[in-house]
This record gives sequence, C-alpha cells and structure tokens, in this order.
Amino acid sequence: MRLLLIALLLFPVFAHAAPPKAEAFAPIFELAGIRLLCEQATPLVQRGLSDKQQAQLAKVFAADGLCLDLAKRLTGKLDQAQLRQAQRLLESQVAQDFTAAERSVGEGGAEGLAAYRKQLFERPPREERLALVRRLDAAAHTTTLATLLRYEVGKTQAWMALRVRGESIDENTLSSRTKTQEAALRVSSAAAVESFMFYAYRQMPSEKLAEYTAVYEQPAVAQLLEGIVQVLPELFALRRAQLKK
Repeated sequence: MRLLLIALLLFPVFAHAAPPKAEAFAPIFELAGIRLLCEQATPLVQRGLSDKQQAQLAKVFAADGLCLDLAKRLTGKLDQAQLRQAQRLLESQVAQDFTAAERSVGEGGAEGLAAYRKQLFERPPREERLALVRRLDAAAHTTTLATLLRYEVGKTQAWMALRVRGESIDENTLSSRTKTQEAALRVSSAAAVESFMFYAYRQMPSEKLAEYTAVYEQPAVAQLLEGIVQVLPELFALRRAQLKK
C-alpha cells in the first residue's frame, strides 16, 4: 500500500512534466501572433532580390518549416500543462476582444492609423495610458519580436549581398558588423508598436487593457514568449547556414 501511494503521488508529477509535441504549439502560435511572424519572414528576406534568390529563400524560410522548428526548440521549455494554460489564457474573452480590435486595423484601418499617428504626435497620450501600453508591449514582447525579425532579415540580406560579391563571412562577424543597426530598429519598432496599440485599442477602457496585459504577464504565456525571443535568432542563423549549401 505504501508503494502504491508513492506511485500515485509521483505519477501526476511525471505526467505534468512531460514535454508537449511540436505540433501542439500550432494553435498557440496562431493566437499569440507567432504564426504571422513566421509568414512575414519570407517576403521580407526576399525584398529587392533576384528571382533565383527569392526562390531559394522561399524554400529555406518557408513559414511552416520556420514555425515547426521554433516549436521543436520550445518543447523542452514548457510542459503540457503550461501549454494548455497558455492556450486557455490566449483564448479568453478579453484576449479575443483585443485580437479583434487589432485585426480591424489590418482590415482597412491603414489610413486611419496614419492620421492617428499624426494626432499622437500633436497631442501625446495620457501618462497612465502610455504606461499601460508600454507594460503590454513589454509583457507581449511585441517590440522585441518586431526588432528581432527586422534585424535578422537585415542580417540575411547583408549576408546575401556579400555572397553575390563572392565574399564569405561567419555569424559572429556578421553580427558585429550589423549590431549598430539593432538599436535604431528597436526605436522605430517601439514607436510603430505604440502608435498601433493606441489606435487599435482606442475604444478599450484602461481597465480592460490592464486585464489584457495581465494575460501576457501570466507565467505560462511569459515563458512561451521568452523562449521564442531566445530561439528566433538561432533559427535565422541556421537558415543562413543552409543557404551556403
């Protein structure tokens, strides 16, 4: 009986710690906007390049492969229970409401956003509202992910340009040569993210905005996004290595 009791006590612990399969991340990536990030990689790295180069990059930076590799590297960072909790949080009503507000901007709000950005410049937002937006940005890693994507895309295009000229460069040297660009990208990304949030959430009361921010501050969601921030540069470096073959 004592051994049985020990076994029953230990079983949930081991079950809880079991890593999820990579495929289980797909709905979470969709909810958190990571799928969109994977889809943006190809057209961004292809910009301004020849048809031959674009075809090569389309294969190496395909969204499905990028997201799957990202998920595979996250399987050891979260267990199944954490993944389920993250999905429940991102499927909550408040998260759905804010996602709908974000989507409405992309579905025809571009002109309105441009006008709103000018308005923000002329009439800065209230300090408490600005603090909330920045708190959400930090929790959701929105500026960080946007900066990372733009920076890694820039590094890839620089690598491609050197390759066309017959030059070879390793990852450390590439990073050191492009590092100064990262700070500027972060500043412009932060400005774009903030203005987008102010515009998309302009009808949302601050109480709701705080509630939405709390979703991203929950440990399961925070750990997921922190893992993505850590892994994304590695995936781009691996893909640049594939282009050498």
